[in-house]
Amino acid sequence: MRRNLILLFAVFFQLESLPLNGSTAAAQNEALPGLEPVSGSVVCPPGVYQAAPDGCLPLGPSEYLTQIAATGIPYPILPMPAYAPPAALNDIPYHYFRVTDKGEPLFASLEDAAQNQPFDHLAPGFLYVSYVGIEIDQNGNSYYRLRSNALIGANGARAGVPTFQGLLFSSQPTRAFGWVLGETNPRIAPGMNNPKSGNTLYRYNLVQIYATQDASNLTWNLVGPNEWVDSREVARVDPHTTAPTGVTASRWIEVNLFEQTISVYDNNRLVFATLVSTGVDPFWTRPGIFQIYEKKPTETMSGGSTADPSDHYYLEDVPWTMYFDEQRALHGAYWHNGFGYARSHGCVNLSVGDSHWLFDWANVGDIVYVFDPSGRTPVDPSLYGAGAP
Repeated sequence: MRRNLILLFAVFFQLESLPLNGSTAAAQNEALPGLEPVSGSVVCPPGVYQAAPDGCLPLGPSEYLTQIAATGIPYPILPMPAYAPPAALNDIPYHYFRVTDKGEPLFASLEDAAQNQPFDHLAPGFLYVSYVGIEIDQNGNSYYRLRSNALIGANGARAGVPTFQGLLFSSQPTRAFGWVLGETNPRIAPGMNNPKSGNTLYRYNLVQIYATQDASNLTWNLVGPNEWVDSREVARVDPHTTAPTGVTASRWIEVNLFEQTISVYDNNRLVFATLVSTGVDPFWTRPGIFQIYEKKPTETMSGGSTADPSDHYYLEDVPWTMYFDEQRALHGAYWHNGFGYARSHGCVNLSVGDSHWLFDWANVGDIVYVFDPSGRTPVDPSLYGAGAP
């Protein structure tokens, strides 16, 4: 045993006396070039480092965060200073019924209905009525009692009120944002040929927009780390702090025809934004600067050609109506949930809840600024009639 220990010590001292080769000497006497000192270094806490800090290495999570910060995404990613309006704004004292497109007779009483003796008839078209109850005649047929007190046959369908609502803001947003218009899968980089991120966005999802870039003849929005969405899939709002050219007040309503959004400013600060539906070709919503000249809590709207059922419409109890350009108005639309897409006869359609909020906020005389940043909406006055829902 003693002999073995003596042999082991002899080998140890022999190794200690050997000269170090060049690479081993460099490793012991020099820091790794520009990276790590002789004593080693710790990894920096997760964060964005625009320059290499002293005392730690910006690797791992920090390296990733610094990379995405270069694309415009901050760390930490902060939520928007936004909150939902009260859900109770969707509540209205009306019940709606969609009449069949072929039209229906109107009766003064159940007796007249049983004998098929109408006093009037709704012409074929796009028809909604407001009812207060359901009654049954002596033959067992059901009729809706309208708010006008007329009776109409129950040949159609009850209409539910869409409950989409926009956003209120506690402070000015620092970047653009928008609502996703339909189910979509972001790409990891701008361009149709790039792989999908694996995430799915759905209609009415809210996204912040950190950067914009053109690729594949399309414009793309960066809505998250390595998540780019075709701009046509998002209705975008760009907050600003000064009034548009020609608007002299610090309080105005801004309608973006290209994005199909509305932004409300008070004291030059964005306070509310949401999706809308404006006029389709050839019933465009006219660009320009207007003022609200009349407010009506409810309105019955009708128009179009009675000879052409595809163009005729009759809509009872349209809520929260504010006229600003002849018969063009801001108002609630209970008959569709297509906000974010143009589909009206010239009016600016909002959800019932959003129109209620706007009606409460707005005053007669407030400015309505309507514009199309794409320049596609014609501005020739001769192309515009009085307007309609």
